[in-house]
Amino acid sequence: MAAEGGGKEINEIKTQFTTREGVYKLLTQSEYSRPNRVPFNSQGFNPVKVSFVNVNDQSGNGERICFNVGRELYFYIYKGVRKAADLSKPVDKRIYKGTQPTCHDFNPFTATAESVSLLVGFSAGQVQLIDPIKKETSKLFNEERLIDKSRVTCVRWVPGSESLFLVAHSSGNMYLYNTENTCGTTAPHYQLLKQGENYAVHTCKSKSARNPLLRWTVGEGALNEFAFSPDGKFLACASQDGFLRVFGFDAAELHGTMKSYFGGLLCVCWSPDGRYIVAGGEDDLVTVWSFSDCRVIARGHGHKSWVSVVAFDHCTTSVEDCDPPAEFSGSDEDFHEQIPFGAGRDRANSAHSRLSKRNSTDSRPVSVTYRFGSVGQDTQLCLWDLTEDILFPHLPLSRTRTHTNVMSASSPSATGQTTITESTTTNIPSGTNGKDNASNSSSSSNPVNSLPNTLPRSNSLPYSSNPAGGSTPNSHTGSNSSSTTKSNSIIDSAFIATGVSKFATLSLHESRKERHEKDHKRNHSIGHISSKSGDKVNQLSASRTAKADAAKTLGTRLCPCMEEVPLLEPLVCKKIAHERLTVLIFLEDCLVTACQEGFICTWARPGKVGLLSSQNNPANSPSGTVV
Repeated sequence: MAAEGGGKEINEIKTQFTTREGVYKLLTQSEYSRPNRVPFNSQGFNPVKVSFVNVNDQSGNGERICFNVGRELYFYIYKGVRKAADLSKPVDKRIYKGTQPTCHDFNPFTATAESVSLLVGFSAGQVQLIDPIKKETSKLFNEERLIDKSRVTCVRWVPGSESLFLVAHSSGNMYLYNTENTCGTTAPHYQLLKQGENYAVHTCKSKSARNPLLRWTVGEGALNEFAFSPDGKFLACASQDGFLRVFGFDAAELHGTMKSYFGGLLCVCWSPDGRYIVAGGEDDLVTVWSFSDCRVIARGHGHKSWVSVVAFDHCTTSVEDCDPPAEFSGSDEDFHEQIPFGAGRDRANSAHSRLSKRNSTDSRPVSVTYRFGSVGQDTQLCLWDLTEDILFPHLPLSRTRTHTNVMSASSPSATGQTTITESTTTNIPSGTNGKDNASNSSSSSNPVNSLPNTLPRSNSLPYSSNPAGGSTPNSHTGSNSSSTTKSNSIIDSAFIATGVSKFATLSLHESRKERHEKDHKRNHSIGHISSKSGDKVNQLSASRTAKADAAKTLGTRLCPCMEEVPLLEPLVCKKIAHERLTVLIFLEDCLVTACQEGFICTWARPGKVGLLSSQNNPANSPSGTVV
């Protein structure tokens, strides 16, 4: 690791790392935390989370950041790589008693420089709607805990909606709320609306409009995280029972399922075009799942403990013509030296035409690389490249091939940005579901070269033709009902399409009993699970009979064996914190990480580090606490 000074202690905290596009450097002046900068004693507290929103103000400094540390919630103007952070001047600060904030989400659809809508979920089950710019608290949902008493694990605005939001709890339930409705003074009564394999959707029976509008019961155990697809039509849910379930949101239809290699799934994210889903969890792996094929296409092994966050880098896209990919193994620094910066480089806007050419003629194949990252409880940041040989294999992959480290000799471009918050709550068109391999060359019906105008800071990979719900692997008649708005399609009586009577599930019905699995045979694990992680896993292992179910699941389409799918190696794997990492967000100029000590770190992208080099800010280390 020459870039970090080779020969030093392996556990040293890294302040920079190198990829083929250059050097990412930690900006110590751009660190956000509590105003006193004292490391937070995180024992017994919920994970630190970070949310971003861009209010598009005229000053060019439109990013706003919100983060929770213990019982405190902070809201700042985020200056990123441009200026040093001034922690003495939070726009808003709140301290809660009796409960702790666990998650939060901005509504990018309604955000302005004068007002933002921020949802905050709490450990006791409540959800608060606040405006940190106006310093107002407008509403408190589930105040009496009549809807759900368990901890809020994830909260998201429904993409494109001003008033609808979805809340997940550790009870395994999700609830759809409307900010215009009250929660009532009595416990809600429900009526079954839709039921499928290990999930059910109920409506709230009431003479007058009240919250929740819907209740989703998904799997067994906690629902740890969910994410909307880029076009807002699908919902991916990661559950403690180890299952990834992907639903058509409007029709409450199960599209596909995946099982972790071991233990629960803790995090999930979509690729910018909606073609792939990456999930991470207690098996220490990142798993790449194809939306169109409903199957695992790759796993990544680099973490030594549970994976807490996965995220795609919307800004790094690599496209190159026809030259066969070169085999490479070694460090990322060696790779950077071998391939000159700028070789085969294309801006992301030209990538649209390159992929359009592939779809229409397939005369010269192109190489596409998705970049995604992950952070874990092992305090390590991993960056991964999902490359052409995995996405579009020209020949069947060898079943015995277990390591894939093939990268195309190109340099990605960084031409846009988005945040995790926005990527899961912004309604943009997404790519086709079909895999554009050599045999699929002419399914383009929509303009390929058009960028989504509803997310100008995002530059998703430009696949063509149908929206993300255009077809399922089992039925090409299409599962998109219409272009009706979310607020109408969910609430009114047309919520369930009359023609839908079967679910587009996987064909392995005999393996559905694996939902109960919370244990795993040790000889099935790839190892590298720390003793601390093992203790947690043992505590979660409730049923010993799950071992037999795990054996049934392993080797099926739900959970392929390790040798049956390519095993990715990380492009970068660096220890960057003293405590477990809980945040990873990719922005245009930087990437943002956070650890449980309450420090939010900004890592400048290559070429962006000079913006802060000449700045000296003596007020950057305030003493005392802002009230």
